[in-house]
Parts: sequence; structure tokens; C-alpha cells
Amino acid sequence: MKSGLINHGWTYINIDDFWENHRDSKDPTLHGPFRDAEGFIVPNARFPDMKGLADYVHGLGLKIGLYSSPGPWTCGGCAASWQHEEQDAQTYAEWGFDYLKYDWCSYGSVASGKLTNAMNIPLWGKTATNDAGAIYPYRVMGKFLRAQHRDIVFSLCQYGMADVWNWGDSVNGNCWRTTGDITDTWKSMSGIGFKQDAAAPHAQPGNWNDPDMLIVGEVGWGKTHPTRLTPDEQYTHISLWCLLAAPLLIGCDMEKFDDFTLNLLSNDEVLAVDQDELGHEATCVISNGDLRIYAKALADGSRAVGFFNLGHAPQKLTFTDFAKLNLSGQQTARDLWRQTNVATVDTAKNSLPLTIPAHGVVLYKFTAAQ
Repeated sequence: MKSGLINHGWTYINIDDFWENHRDSKDPTLHGPFRDAEGFIVPNARFPDMKGLADYVHGLGLKIGLYSSPGPWTCGGCAASWQHEEQDAQTYAEWGFDYLKYDWCSYGSVASGKLTNAMNIPLWGKTATNDAGAIYPYRVMGKFLRAQHRDIVFSLCQYGMADVWNWGDSVNGNCWRTTGDITDTWKSMSGIGFKQDAAAPHAQPGNWNDPDMLIVGEVGWGKTHPTRLTPDEQYTHISLWCLLAAPLLIGCDMEKFDDFTLNLLSNDEVLAVDQDELGHEATCVISNGDLRIYAKALADGSRAVGFFNLGHAPQKLTFTDFAKLNLSGQQTARDLWRQTNVATVDTAKNSLPLTIPAHGVVLYKFTAAQ
């Protein structure tokens, strides 16, 4: 609340792993029964009143999310939802939760038929034996979530297996990871962000492709560190995720915001590209050497365009190919990061000079001139 991000559309506070009891942790706060006598999930001592917590977050004007796995264990080794899906969906609704991230993790052992002892299974198994094995556990939980008395966003986390964007909606999913886990490096971020075109046609309101969380600010698991992305790489990251209509999930320590990170996350004109009600996802319309140009149609008839430089040196560009951006006539170009109009161009006659930083971006919105 102190950051003011609530005023820029940030809505959900999501609890990740370790709200449940753990199978073999040495931490006493993670010890306890996995479920009660009737089979309902039991939170650990760190989360003694889940309903009270949800009520508190709702009282702040926010929504609240939770985490589980379709396997017996979460990624971290805590109790998960396998064979208790209906009970867990009921519990989440009764507590008042608004969002569920459902992480593949130990379900790999179920899908491969290797599950023999529920107390002795691998924590990680990302390869399903077939498409049906990848889809089935999400169909089960999706059905039970939709049967509840409240809306719960269903976030599928199974790393893009079986081309999840083709079937995520059919299991009542609202968003789905299209990739493995991101890390705070240029190689990871760019390797994920610039390879999303195959999933793009499936993006629409209520169905979103998820290229994983944002890696700006103070990041890390356990001991945190400042992101290894340069400032220009961070502009690229936020610009690209917004053009991709991605679910924006802050992955940093919010108690350690610096001004730069906070400004990245609170530029309303940039965020509006992500949240545009038309729900289109940008695709790459021009690829030339280190240049990538992504274009996205917006609900008001304008277009958001990202000019990206994947190279190690600044790139100067005299842009004339407006037809590939589906632009015609007189267009006003607005720099969304600087929130200022930079030029009005006749797309049939004029060119647009650009200087794109190394690993950087120029993010413009083009609107028909009045």
C-alpha cells in the first residue's frame, strides 16, 4: 500500500509455496498434519487464519491468491492437492481466495505412472508421458474451481507442455505459463520474451499467455540481489511483457523498491498497453538482424509498437515501413516511457528517425492524427 501501486492497477497479493505443512523440513513452523480427519488441507503455523488473512487483504481493496500443485507435493515439498482437488477448491473459496497458481511439480510422477509411495516421490518432473497426462490434472481442478460460489482466477503453471495455449481455456484456465522459469539475465528474459508468437493467437480477455514473472528490482529466492538486467534491459522487459498482454507479476522484494523500479511499475501509459481491453497480444512484424519490431492493436484504434534492439551497440534507424505496422495516413507517435508526443508523420511520405539503445527499446503508440 505504501508504494502506491494499488493506484496503478496492481490488484493481487499472491502467496506462493510454503503456506502448507512440509513433509520433512527441520523448521518447526512447517511441521504439522497435512490434512484434518476429513481430508481438508491444514495450513502451517505461519498462516494460522487464512480466512482472516483474505478478509484483511480484501479490506485494503486488493485481492488475494494462493498456490498448490496437482501432485502430492508442491515444488518445495509441502502438501499439495492430489486426490483432494474438490476439497481444496471448496476450502479456497470458503477462505475467500481469488486466485490459484497450480504448479505441475510432483505430478510428473503421477503422469508417468511412477508414483508408488506418496512419501517418496521426486519433487520435480516436467515431462508428461502424453498430452492427456499434461491436461488431465488441470481439467480436474478447473472443474471444481468453477463450481464454487466465487470467481477464482485459475493460473496453470506447467511450463508450456503440450502447447497449453491450445487447450488452457478448455480446462477453465485463465492464464497459463508458456515457458520454463525465468531468471534475471538478458539471455533468459530475451530468450523467453521474443519467442512467444506461437501462443499469441490464443490471447483474449480471460485467456492470457504467461511468460513468467517480472525480474526487475531486488530479486532472488532466499538471499536477494539487485536484478542483473541493465536499465535498458529492464525497459525492454517491461515493454515486451506489456505488448504481449502478459499477466504482470512482481517478483521482487517490495520492501526494497528503489525509485527506478517503482517508476518502471507505475507508468500508466505503458501499463495501459498490457491492460488494453481488446486483449490482443503483439507479434513480431519485422525481424532484421538485431532489430525486432512488435505491433499490437489497441481498443481505441491506435497501435502500440516496440522497436527492440537485441544487439550490443546502439542502433540508429530511419523507419519508413509503416504498412507492416498496419498504419496509414497521418499518425501521431507518442513515446510511452517519456509520456510525450514526439512526431506526427505522413506514413506515405515521411520517415521516423529512431535511436534504440543496446538491448533496449523505443516504445511508441501511434494514433491517427486529428
